[in-house]
Amino acid sequence: MGARAKPAEGAMTLAEMKEFAGFSAATQRYIRRSLDIGLERDDAMLRWSRDVVEAASIRAQAHIYERLEEVRALMPDDSDLDSIEPFMAPLVAIAAFDLSQGRLTSFSAFRFLYERLIGAEVRPWLPSAFCAAAALPHLHPELRRKLLQSISEAAATASGWSNRQPSFYPAWVEKVDSAALPN
Repeated sequence: MGARAKPAEGAMTLAEMKEFAGFSAATQRYIRRSLDIGLERDDAMLRWSRDVVEAASIRAQAHIYERLEEVRALMPDDSDLDSIEPFMAPLVAIAAFDLSQGRLTSFSAFRFLYERLIGAEVRPWLPSAFCAAAALPHLHPELRRKLLQSISEAAATASGWSNRQPSFYPAWVEKVDSAALPN
């Protein structure tokens, strides 16, 4: 008999699904695309490219996401300043790219994606990486304002973070023709 999920695990998975469902369609699409690229799940170009502009964006994202392995490997164990710089610099650069695409329009969407791209252990570092990337001058001032206003005081000042790994990883779902389904 297979292992059964504990009720709390199921409830957390449902909470993750509900959070994802609350994001706009464009944000959901960008998160799924990003997970395909960052976790090397699928051929993102084949799956997500609708035109030459999007193809160029996917190539650029794949290039910037090459640094994810470096970020995962450099995850600091504590707040030792010598270990923060080599970790935060590439994390902020990746985050700056993602935020500049205009599809991650809140801290919650950013956090949702990065917990899955990097792992639960990145949670303590996400508020500072998000704020640093969201404040960079390459973003339109209105987008900077919207992004920075999206992070709650609780998220910015949390005294602790869960180390529970995410369990819901959204993926592409083929559309089903409801007319073809049996009654």
